[in-house]
Amino acid sequence: MLTKIELRKIARARLRDAEALFAARRYDGAVYLCGYVVELGLKARICKTLRWEGYPSSPKEFKDFGSFKIHDLDVLLRLSGVERKVKSQLFIEWSSVAQWSPEARYQPIGKVNKEDVQLMINSATTLLNKL
Repeated sequence: MLTKIELRKIARARLRDAEALFAARRYDGAVYLCGYVVELGLKARICKTLRWEGYPSSPKEFKDFGSFKIHDLDVLLRLSGVERKVKSQLFIEWSSVAQWSPEARYQPIGKVNKEDVQLMINSATTLLNKL
């Protein structure tokens, strides 16, 4: 089980990784990691909302919580209890990350440009801080 603190720590580390990839002009990888930053932030928020000590992380822990074993940011946002707040107060940031999917790892290299990545990093940073 990953605690809220561990989830946020991992999210911040992935954000630093995305920033390093951005600096190295590895834009596709940076965008990909930003999606996980938001996913981890949402999972930490779900723990807070549901008053869980941690988020399931192993097959055994997911046994009774299969619906929480997802990467879909929209579903995680609904489960977080802050959907209305995020979509109203952080609409631009949410809109820039909401299209992310772990399937992005299969996209051809060069699908994103520098400006898109900078927006994604900024949005992921803001959302992580506000969740």
